[in-house]
Amino acid sequence: MGAMSRIVGRVAELWCYPVKSLGGQQLTEVRCGLRGFDGDRWWAVKGADGKFGSGKTTRRFRRMPGLLSMASLVDDHGVAWIRFADGDSRRIDDPMTASLIGTVVGEDVALVEEGATSHFDDAPLHLVTTASLRWLEERRPIDQVDRRRFRPNLVIEREGSELAEDRWLDRRLQVGGVTVKVEKRTERCVMTTLAQDDLDFIPGILSDLQRANQSCLGVYARAVNEGKIRVGDDVVLRS
Repeated sequence: MGAMSRIVGRVAELWCYPVKSLGGQQLTEVRCGLRGFDGDRWWAVKGADGKFGSGKTTRRFRRMPGLLSMASLVDDHGVAWIRFADGDSRRIDDPMTASLIGTVVGEDVALVEEGATSHFDDAPLHLVTTASLRWLEERRPIDQVDRRRFRPNLVIEREGSELAEDRWLDRRLQVGGVTVKVEKRTERCVMTTLAQDDLDFIPGILSDLQRANQSCLGVYARAVNEGKIRVGDDVVLRS
């Protein structure tokens, strides 16, 4: 380790979201390339207007209700599946899958692979530290401040209760076999407040973040090489 490098945490959790804006899949190791985690947001739900389903409406995305009631995962053979709220699971290439999703969101949709238009909001990787989550818990002690609300790719275990990753902007982190460059803070949207699995709808989380940290929690990053990341890997802030 270089003289100016230091360990700033360790990888506590890894998450991949094969279908944008659906629930994701927790992993113990993942291959990360320049695009991000293998398979992450590779699929999206596409409406008849050509926009991708999301928790918010922008130029590329459109808010669709009910997306978080479903989850996406990839099996050991590399096939993506959708798990519905009633426990039913269907392969993403099953012709009935898009129809069933359409019933959930209330319109006809298609499931599409990424093409010329990226399915990512701002950058391929999203990092959140446990220190930041504790910082928010101190401000909302009665709420369910759960890392799943923030849809991270990497949850980094770090002591304390502070916005640690805000100090990593424009720096490089060595995470297992991958070097990532931290690009910007993550501005949160209504997705943070929505109910999913056992989490309730809590609108106050977003308003608290707006007052306390300009609506931001966590950071976006981009890999500069290909490699593997495993739970337990050190996270090293490089000089």
